[in-house]
Amino acid sequence: MSQRAERHHQHRDVTGGWLRPSVFGAMDGLVSNFALIAGVAGGTANTKIIALAGVAGLAAGAFSMAGGEFVSVASQRELALAEIAVERRELEGNPEDERDELAQDFVDKGVQPELAGQVADQISRDPEQALQVHTRNELGIDPHDLPSPRLAALSSFLSFSVGAVLPLLPYLFGVTSLWLSAIVSCLALFGAGALVSAVTARSWWYSGLRQLVVGALAAALTYGLGSLIGASGL
Repeated sequence: MSQRAERHHQHRDVTGGWLRPSVFGAMDGLVSNFALIAGVAGGTANTKIIALAGVAGLAAGAFSMAGGEFVSVASQRELALAEIAVERRELEGNPEDERDELAQDFVDKGVQPELAGQVADQISRDPEQALQVHTRNELGIDPHDLPSPRLAALSSFLSFSVGAVLPLLPYLFGVTSLWLSAIVSCLALFGAGALVSAVTARSWWYSGLRQLVVGALAAALTYGLGSLIGASGL
C-alpha cells in the first residue's frame, strides 16, 4: 500500500510523565492541607495560627513534592539510559546474535520464521531503529520518549499548590470558622475525584465519592487528634 493505513482511533499519552504527579500532587495537596488545617483548628481557635499552618503546609508540601518527583523520575530515567546503553553495546558488538534474538521475538509473537527473519534483517539495517525495537521488546520503554524529571517536578509543584490552597482560602479572606473551609475542601475533593474519572475507566460519581471519603476521613481523624492535644494543654 502506497498510502498510510487509516487510523480509526487514537490513544491518550500514558507515558509522558505528567499525569501521575499532577493527579497525585493535587490530591495530596488538598487532603494533606485540609487535614493539617483541621488538626490545628481542632487544637486552637486562633485563626492566624491556623492560616500560618496552612501556608507553611502548602509551601513545604509543594517543594517536597517537586523535589521528590524530580529525584525519583531522574533516577528512573538514569536507570533506563544505563540499560539502553547496555543494549546499544550489544547491538554494536554482537549484531548477528541481536538479529537472531529479534527474529525469535517475532516468532514467539506468531510470525512465520522466514518472515520473522526478513523483518529482523530489515530492522537491523538501521542501528537506531534496531535499538528502539530491542529496548521496547526487552525493557518496555522507548529511548526517545523517556519521562522528564523537570516536567514531573513542575507538575507536582503546581498541582500540589492548587490543591493545598483551596482549604486555606477561607482563612485568607478572614473567615474564622472551619466549616466553610471544610465545605470548600469537600466539594473540591469530590470534584477532583470526578475529574480524574475523565482519564480512567471509573464512573465520575464513584471516583468523586472515593476521594471525598478518603479526604474527609483524614481531616476528621486529624481534627480529633488536634482537639485531644488542645484539650490536654500541650
